[in-house]
Amino acid sequence: MRRSSRSVAPSTSTARPIQGETALIDEWKNVPCPGCGCVCDDIRVAFDGDTMVRFEPSCDMGRDWFRKHSSADAPQAEVGGCAASVENAVQRSVELLRQANYPLVYGLSRSATSGQRAALELAETLGGVIDTTASLCHGPSIMALQEMGEVTCTLGEIRNRADLVIFWGCQPAVSHPRHAQRYSVFPSGRYIQAGRADRTVIMVGDARDVGNWRLDSAGAAPDLVVPVEPGHDFNTLLMLKRMLRGDPVDDAPAELRTLFDLMCRCRYGVVFFGLGIAETSMWDGQPHEHVGHVNVAALLQLVADMNAKTRFTARRMRMQGDVSGADNVMCWQTGYPFAVDYSRGYPRYNPGEFTADELLSQRDVDLCLLVGAETVQFFSAAAREQLASIPTIVLDYPGAESELKPDVLFTTAVYGLHATGTVYRMDNVPISLKAPLQNEMPTDADILRMIRQAL
Repeated sequence: MRRSSRSVAPSTSTARPIQGETALIDEWKNVPCPGCGCVCDDIRVAFDGDTMVRFEPSCDMGRDWFRKHSSADAPQAEVGGCAASVENAVQRSVELLRQANYPLVYGLSRSATSGQRAALELAETLGGVIDTTASLCHGPSIMALQEMGEVTCTLGEIRNRADLVIFWGCQPAVSHPRHAQRYSVFPSGRYIQAGRADRTVIMVGDARDVGNWRLDSAGAAPDLVVPVEPGHDFNTLLMLKRMLRGDPVDDAPAELRTLFDLMCRCRYGVVFFGLGIAETSMWDGQPHEHVGHVNVAALLQLVADMNAKTRFTARRMRMQGDVSGADNVMCWQTGYPFAVDYSRGYPRYNPGEFTADELLSQRDVDLCLLVGAETVQFFSAAAREQLASIPTIVLDYPGAESELKPDVLFTTAVYGLHATGTVYRMDNVPISLKAPLQNEMPTDADILRMIRQAL
């Protein structure tokens, strides 16, 4: 890979030779990591050419993300599985898009603000539909937020003030390895000076996974575990709301009574909730996958009501590096967070109708342009079957793996590694990315704008 010259030498980078070698090691400090929704900005990385030789502090997810995407050996574009120039790939994309009646633009969570804006502009030009990966994960949570509102906060406020931390339906050790270490459990804050010793930590979730619950990769355990039978999160939340009203709840488990007592006695409590609460719920005695928003709405209402007793907030555990950024960009451009249709010349919003999995399953779209294909594996079987039968255009990072065999594939520069940009942390705080390995690969914003201009 040929490095482009930097007009201004970054103050956060120093190059020094390692003893016995002639190569220079390029070291960078305070590098934001888009590996998960935490977007930790205290990372120290070192590169020997294109090879990462150091990553600190320890985080398997972040280290693997940088290592996986640091290579730039893949061709910048492919058409029909064969290497092609970017110009030819753009031209082929334009031909496919002109033939489509109702194209779908999907993904965006591994992009940055500039790429997300370019994708929206293209979807509007095409008169198609655009959806983000939120529809496959926290879409129900977003729907509940629109209905109930949210008493929320930043991760910095939690670090400084929260003395009661509840994880409901999530496993931070798996999904966000440094969350407990950096924000929620162990760090000392302005009013939580003893860190872990000043905090009570509770995990609530699927009773089948009780033995596996950990706060971080080191195996730290919570102070209290509250098991919930699968699909019974709503009933559990209803019990807590009845307790808060002062109603008798004779059938409440002892762990739930302890949880409620701790919630009432804390100075500042926070509930981090994940997909375990947003995916399913019991409805008419049966588990249903499409009413998870009912669970989240009940949780948000409980948190709001708790503020009559003490300060309480809620925070979603967002997964992908910039899925929160996709929400923000979609909202300020269209007024809606995901599942937006432009076929009538103006934005329309309807989850369940304009979301990617449903559109593909019902064979409503005849072309799909994916800005990042990492979540295709989570589509339903019917959606994946349709995706394999229609033309596809994929923009993805080097080292990305996918079951798709797209008609056109663009390998784009990685935001936070090859290109600068802005992403949003899980608490909607914008973070500016750095580019320790700059190269000549185009970004997804570059490709999408080229396609739009050619149209």
